[in-house]
Amino acid sequence: MATRGKNIQLFLMDGEATGRMKCTLANWTGIAYKIPRTELDKCKERDDLKQSGVYFLFGTSDETGKGVVYIGQAGVRKNGEGILNRLQEHKRNPDKDYWTEAIAFTTSNNSFGPTEISYLENRFCNLAIEANRYEVKNNNDPTPGNITEEKESEMEEFIDYAKVIMGTLGHKLFEPISKPIQKKQDDIPVNVEDTIKLRLERTIKNVGKVEASGYQTSEGFVVLQGSHISKIDDNTIPATIKERRKNVVEDALVNADGVLQEDMLFTSPSYAAMFVIGKSENGLTRWKTEDGRTLKSLEESNDA
Repeated sequence: MATRGKNIQLFLMDGEATGRMKCTLANWTGIAYKIPRTELDKCKERDDLKQSGVYFLFGTSDETGKGVVYIGQAGVRKNGEGILNRLQEHKRNPDKDYWTEAIAFTTSNNSFGPTEISYLENRFCNLAIEANRYEVKNNNDPTPGNITEEKESEMEEFIDYAKVIMGTLGHKLFEPISKPIQKKQDDIPVNVEDTIKLRLERTIKNVGKVEASGYQTSEGFVVLQGSHISKIDDNTIPATIKERRKNVVEDALVNADGVLQEDMLFTSPSYAAMFVIGKSENGLTRWKTEDGRTLKSLEESNDA
């Protein structure tokens, strides 16, 4: 069955792409807001931001340069202030000065109660941790609460829509980096992970044999966990790759034997190859299938 398209309505509240955004989906009661930290005070008159909901605080780690996120819930209090009040509290909190923008989810019919937002907060946290795109700043694992199977089904449907909205608003928080490109036959997606998996092998002086595996995604190229990374490099590789090789050692993402401990995404096959080998390399010709076809030949055959 062909994948259906989705009609997303994106409203630029300030008339520009860098300002506040309101996002809705056809046939969905949810509402999402993307709010820059500097524009939070402009939201004081938004009644739907005074409802219950779940919010995300996004920023970048000064130490690692990796994206960070804090996921929280906001219930309606006696003063009537819900999400907006919690965001304002976080803005005043010096321990949360890392965030630069917030994304908040609520509903058009104000239907979220304590059970719903607890469940959503728990699921969103776990999904973000599993995807490993961002450093999740929550110190404690949120409780899912007690929820009926009917309500759980309803909340899972909300989560499916929220994933689409989150990616549309610029954060692939819930998408694993190792999601392979899917080809289509007669407009039907076909999972081709096994057929597009690529390998890199090279023997390097004073290092020995280096072996890695990976594949292309819509964002670039992923080097897979378990790949063997050269322990030495030279000045033929870009400074950004040299720095990244240094960081994975410092962050223990490569063990003492040079084995990568998690999937890593790069913007190009060549950057991925240089990260593995530690030397200048053409990724289009270095990455190959099991039967020896290069990535370059695969792309040329796909274009034919």
